[in-house]
Amino acid sequence: MQIKQISYTSSHRPSLLRKVVTLIGMVALGIVALMFSAVLLAVILVVVVFGGTYLWWKTRAVRKMMREMQSHAARNAQAENDAFRGEVFEGEVIEGEVIEVVAVRVQESEVRR
Repeated sequence: MQIKQISYTSSHRPSLLRKVVTLIGMVALGIVALMFSAVLLAVILVVVVFGGTYLWWKTRAVRKMMREMQSHAARNAQAENDAFRGEVFEGEVIEGEVIEVVAVRVQESEVRR
């Protein structure tokens, strides 16, 4: 297996002109990348603003209906509170259901069968 080492001798070192051209190329590439990112950011911003405006405009009827339903539900809740004021509920409440225990007397003649 042969291993070759590449080394720059004094005759192969980049010249000052080559270094300057490389530096100018890197700066130009950086400027182009910065311009591209600025344009891309502006395009994304415009799409988001127009998309949000479109959705806001198209959902205005739904928002109006939701506001009406909310006010209607508040009025119904107040009416229910007024209707049940003073009542006392008895029994055991488990997860919103009332379980009423009813004691039934069984006659001895029915038990012996």
